[in-house]
Amino acid sequence: MKPRGDWRVYVVTDARHARGRSHRDIALAAIRGGATAVQLRMKEEQAREIVETARDLIPVCRAAGVILILNDRVDIALAAQADGAHVGQDDLPVAAARALLGETRLLGVSAATEEEAVSAWRDGADYLGVGPIYDTGTKADAGEAVGVSRVRAIHRVVPIPIVGIGGITVENAADVIRAGAAGVAVVTAVTLAPDMAEATRRLREVVDAAIVR
Repeated sequence: MKPRGDWRVYVVTDARHARGRSHRDIALAAIRGGATAVQLRMKEEQAREIVETARDLIPVCRAAGVILILNDRVDIALAAQADGAHVGQDDLPVAAARALLGETRLLGVSAATEEEAVSAWRDGADYLGVGPIYDTGTKADAGEAVGVSRVRAIHRVVPIPIVGIGGITVENAADVIRAGAAGVAVVTAVTLAPDMAEATRRLREVVDAAIVR
């Protein structure tokens, strides 16, 4: 059975932007702070190391009821038995990723336009990562900021959850939620914070307050 995604505060681990902290350090702190989902982003490491890291994090996330998603690597998501994978427009095609993952794992897809969003939804995406909402230096190929207006536009044309990503902070997260996002994905807002758990907690408070119940 496919896990139910809770995308309110989606923390992406990226050890390249983390003051020397490990993926495990980031994930544990995020969970303590109230993250609802964690994405393991290991862009440069070998497959064996990614599998080992994922297998280390899975029981921790499951014990806390937190989703663990693998960035890009559908094969490793399967090998490690993670909850799912997230692919970009230049990664494995969405339909192929869905075929490999089957119907028991979650599939996220990056989408910057309404056309990409509709295509991803029709090909089997469970949620969309939309952005960059604001300018960000974390991802060199992120492209120009699309703003919260893009979240509104995509929210009108697809029925699946939208997660805003790119330059999101505790100061602007509420605007992303009010535009129609189900949650926000962050990297440096947590990984570069002096206290990662506290940074996550503050973000969770802002997001929860902005969600219309």
